Formats: sequence, C-alpha cells, structure tokens
Amino acid sequence: MKVIFLGTGYWFFWSIVLLSFFGILTAYTALLLVLGFLLCWEGRELSLHWCHKILILLVLLTCSFFFWMLFTYWKDRWLTVGLSLQVFAPYIHLGSISMMVLLSWPVAFYVIHLEGEARIRRHQMTFYERKRKKRCAMLTKLRALQVAIGLPFCLILLSLYLIPLGIYSPCIQEKDELGPKPSFFGHRGAPMLGPENTMMSFEKAVEEGAFGLESDVHISNDDVPFLMHDNNLRRTTNIKEVKPNASFTHPSLFDWSFLSTLNAGRWFSHSRFKPFYRMKPLSEADREKAGNQKIPKLTDLLQLAQKEKKFVIFDLNGPAPKHFHRSSYVRHIVRVILDSRIEQHLIFWLPDTDRQYVKKRAPGFQQVSQLFSLEHLAKENISRVNVDYKRLFYNGLREYKAANININLYVINEPWLFSLAWCSRIQSVTTDNIQVLNKINHPYYFMTPNFYMFIWILMDCVSAVFIVAIFYFHWWRKSKKETLLKSSSTVTGTRNKSKNKQMELIKPRNSPSINLQKGKRQSQKASNLSMEPPTRVMEIPWTHTAHYPSLTRSIRKQPHSSHFSVVPEKKARKQESVKETIKKPMVHKDYFRQPLHTMKAFEPTQATVRESTREALFQNTLSALEASEIISPTELSHPKTQPEKLPAVESSEESSLIYSTTSSLFSLGISSKRD
Repeated sequence: MKVIFLGTGYWFFWSIVLLSFFGILTAYTALLLVLGFLLCWEGRELSLHWCHKILILLVLLTCSFFFWMLFTYWKDRWLTVGLSLQVFAPYIHLGSISMMVLLSWPVAFYVIHLEGEARIRRHQMTFYERKRKKRCAMLTKLRALQVAIGLPFCLILLSLYLIPLGIYSPCIQEKDELGPKPSFFGHRGAPMLGPENTMMSFEKAVEEGAFGLESDVHISNDDVPFLMHDNNLRRTTNIKEVKPNASFTHPSLFDWSFLSTLNAGRWFSHSRFKPFYRMKPLSEADREKAGNQKIPKLTDLLQLAQKEKKFVIFDLNGPAPKHFHRSSYVRHIVRVILDSRIEQHLIFWLPDTDRQYVKKRAPGFQQVSQLFSLEHLAKENISRVNVDYKRLFYNGLREYKAANININLYVINEPWLFSLAWCSRIQSVTTDNIQVLNKINHPYYFMTPNFYMFIWILMDCVSAVFIVAIFYFHWWRKSKKETLLKSSSTVTGTRNKSKNKQMELIKPRNSPSINLQKGKRQSQKASNLSMEPPTRVMEIPWTHTAHYPSLTRSIRKQPHSSHFSVVPEKKARKQESVKETIKKPMVHKDYFRQPLHTMKAFEPTQATVRESTREALFQNTLSALEASEIISPTELSHPKTQPEKLPAVESSEESSLIYSTTSSLFSLGISSKRD
C-alpha cells in the first residue's frame, strides 16, 4: 500500500481493491472454463460469446503477468506461505480429512454407479456376440473412469492419513520446552495508535509495554538528526500544501527550521482511509493530539528512552549526495547520542557503516548486525542480529540459536506469526501491532505431541468408518435396485412363458402348423428380419358377430375356437401405447363363389354335397396359405415393436383370406359335428 502511495501520491487501499477486482474476474473466468469443460464432456457444442472469449484471454494474460512479477521480484513473499503451513499444518490436516469424508459421498456414488453399469455391460456380452467388441470397449471405459475417480481419492486419503509422520511444526512440543515470551520493539513507535515516527507514537508504545523503540534517522541540511522513514516528505507530512514543487525533494536537503514547521499527523487523524486495515478508530482526544504532531528530533526520542529506560534501535539513512556530512554523518550521529547523556547500553547500534569507529568511540553500544555468517559475527563480536521474519522458514535459524545469537524478527503483526516466533524461541520481535500482541499470554495453535497423536489417530479412525459406511450404503442401495429390477423382469418372463404355453395348448388341432412354421421360416429368410416375441399377447375369442351372427353361437361351443390378437400394453406404459387401430377383416366376396356355384351345378344328395364342399374348402385353404406364406395370428408381433417386419399381414386382401378360411373351417366343422 505504501509503495502504491509513493508512486501515485494517494493514500488508499489500492492493493486490496485491485486484488478483489482480479479475484472476481478470476473466479468468473474459472466458472466459464468449468462450464465449457462440462459442455465438452456432454458432447455438446461449445459456443461462447465474443465478450467472454476476450475476458478469458485478458484474465489469463493479467494473471500470468502478476505471477511472473511475484516469482521474479517477490520471491521471499512465498516463504510466508511455508511459515503459515508450519503453524496451520496440523489443523489443515484434520480439516482435509473432514473434507475427504464429505467428498466420499459423490465419489462413492459415481464409483458404485459405474460398477453397476460395468456389470450390466459384462452380462450383456454373453447374450449379444455381435456387439461383444463394442460392449468390451464400453466396459474398458467404465473401468478407466472408476480408476480415474477412485484411485486419486484413495491415494489422497492415504497420504492424509500418513502425513503427520512428516509434519514439522514448532507449535507441537512439550510445555517444558516452550521458551519465554518474546520482547517487543515498537516499529516507529505504535503506528496503529499514533502517527509513525512521532512522539505520540513512541509514548503509546511505552504505554503498551514496549521493550524498545525502533525508528529511522535522517540528518537535515544544517546537521540536525530527525526521525523520518521515507526518502521524501509527501506521505507523512503536509509538504504538498506548503511547498508542492518540493514534495519529492530528499529530506536531508531541508533545514531544520523548515522541517520543524511541517505537520506530521494530520494525514493519520483526518484521512478517510487508515494506513492499517484493522486499526481501531481514535478517540477525540487522540485525534486532536495526532493532528498536531510535528517531526521529532533524535534527541527527543533519546530523552524519552532515558526517562522510561527503554532500548533504542534505528536504521540510519544516508544524506543526499550534495550534503555537507555525506561522508561523516555516522560520526556526527554518534556524537549527538553521546551528548544526550543516555546510557550507552540502551543503544542497539544497527548500521554496518563505520562500525569499527563506533566500537572505539562508544564501546557501551550493543552491536546488532544483519544476518551474516556465523564466522563474520564471531569476528565482529556481535551477539544479536536483526532478521526479516521470512528467514525463519530456513530451519528456524537453528544454527544461530545454537551459537547463542539473540534474534530479533521484523516486522511481525499477526498473532499466528507471533505465536510461531514464540514457539521457535525467538528473543524479540519488531511490530506495528504491539497493543494486540502484548495481550497474548500463550502462543496460539500450541499443542503437545501426545495430544496431537491422539487427535490424529481418532480422526483417522472416525473418518475411515464414515467413508466405509458411505461406500457400503451406496453399494447396498444399488444392489437393492438391481434386485428389484431382476425380480420384476423374472416375473414378466414367467408370465410371458405361461402365456406362450397357453397359446400352444389352445392352438386348433386341424390347423396346418407345420406348413405355417415352414412358411414363417422362409419369409424370415427372404426378408432377413429377426422376429422378436410379442411384448404382450392376450387370449381372446375371435368375434364373428359383425359378419356372421348366425355362426356366433355355434363357434362358442367348440373347444378349439379360440384365436389370438395383439392388444396394447398395460396402463403403466400409456405413453408407449399403440395408437394404430386394427381394421376389421373383410370377407372376400369371391371366396364363396366357387362352392356355391358347385352346389348349384351338380345338386347331388345332401350328404354328398356336404362332404365335397368340406374337402374343397380345406384344399383351397391349404393351397392359399402355402402360396401366400401367411403367418398364423398367434405368432403376430406387437404392432409397436415391429411395425415394418410383417408387411404382408397389413394388406386387407390377405387379412380377408385368413378370416374367411378360418370361418369356413369352423363352419364345416360345426356342420359335420351336427351331422
């Protein structure tokens, strides 16, 4: 945020706004990509609007650019992620197992569903040899999907069960091994309670129990050391109102007479946007006091430290190249400190420039260095280092602690990071959030190894039981559905078999079944069509009342007078009911001409006429059936299942032939029986 302010001149949370904006764009683009993947998975055409295509391209380019910047210029920032894992790894482990338990529900559903589909395909392979290769390929795909879904789930779950064996967290240790609470250096005072590098901020840090005070020192054009962090006065003073053209000028090029007139706190108290996101609002008294703060001198800070017996550590910024004390500003600062009469052991000397002179001129200063090698520190007789907190990622700075080097970490503002430093036995930290961290009496996320092992084993066992139960539940429900389907299919098959047996038993004895079967086989070979059994055949008597009301009563008395017709399916399949209407068979008018003509021509005795008529009709019926190769009505298929397999039956002429033949046979049989 401060970098953005230095570049733009506006004190605003631009970084948060930009991150939120790009986060929303990234989430929306990810949603589009997921939808596109699902459409491709379903085999549908992927058609995106040109605005979406441009948006996806821009988001991908922008994210790639920002990631390149992060990996190139902010490599150390990624170490914070590693530090957070050291603290939150046990809790992430337990939370991940809980997520895997929730994820096991859809995984079990799809794995068991795919297993059922695979069993169906494997069962069908034994009945359909022609489609064996195709069904084998489908079975292979189903098995591959099962492996692609189930294997990663099992591997991730297994790794989560075993990952505590490789977890290292400083917050998992025995209570006796926990070190003392780290001390606090107020970073530029207490910048959340008062304007940074002002006397109000340092006084607030003392009130909050700071161990020491940290600051940044510049030297003015007339050799007065003062407290300022930036290389210009735009961010923390009102120089833009006083001298707008000099707002980018280095602070060391101004005289103290001008610097002392600038306001150094109005930007903090009267700004709509505060420099810290979690900063509490100021009281009216603090707001008024902060609005009147000035730039303090170094001697003002030294007097406060001497009075409160607080340590002082500071970064020393060199003056501009044209400054009079450009080459001797270190010695001038040492002289000012010694003239303030502060106790020398309260000064933590941090600058590396001209350190030998400082040791000789002020031997009581405690020498503090950057993170150099142990050999260099031993040569310079330095027992304290000031280190960026991200360096804690590298083995927790164990070699420096083993060499009795005191470590001060900067800048730590988060409670979890302070807890990590506490568990890592760090001696002191520099912080902006002293009012919060000082109230922590025990490190967060701390646990003993035995307690963590108990939680680990308990969570693994409970999650394993839940996952097995979920898989078993889905398998049981799938098996129950398959059992119901098999039972229903078995009942249907049994009914069909019983009906077929009944049809065979009630066939007319005098019907030429052998010739009809032969005709059926020949017609099937000729048309090369497979005949499937009817879906539903119902036994009903053939009604002749409409055409021959005189024959109806005699036909009902015969034991073999039943015929079969195709009827619609049950009411449960109304949407698949046959909408075709069966036309009533018409009696061919020329069929009875020949017998009647014969009877009129010869006019023999009554017995002779009956015998000759019966034999002639029987022969004509056999010849007609063999010539046309008509299938008996008992073997007709359902009109819905095979609408085009029996074109010969649909002709009205052949239907009339069947009807007239059957009626003639029955009439002859009835008359002969009466005789």
